Amino acid sequence: TVIDCPPGSACIVMESIQDADYCILVAEPTIFGVHNLAMVHELVELFKKPHGVLLNKCLESANPAEEYADQNGIKILGKIPFDYELGRLNSDGRIAARESDKYRGLFAGILDEVAKEVHHEAITHSKR
Repeated sequence: TVIDCPPGSACIVMESIQDADYCILVAEPTIFGVHNLAMVHELVELFKKPHGVLLNKCLESANPAEEYADQNGIKILGKIPFDYELGRLNSDGRIAARESDKYRGLFAGILDEVAKEVHHEAITHSKR
């Protein structure tokens, strides 16, 4: 089950983290994105939840969210590029992975990475 939450650390985010087996933190390459990432990162650490970050709207330039993840030892699960095609598909209510081979491959790779992390955490947790 995947639970999608709003940015930041509102009550719904805290409630979702409490019951989660694994948390995917999504961050955009802005100072505000890093601020939100830092707040949620603090929560997952407080609740001792395994987690990784998915970098969204990535550009070729420096990415403050990626820098934050690197500095804080957060596993980067994948990078979604800033792309007008993706935005257009989304705004038309279409599912990018169904409409585009490029995005099917991108999101399949991200899903594989998340599945590996969740599987690793399940094995690690069962040995405790």
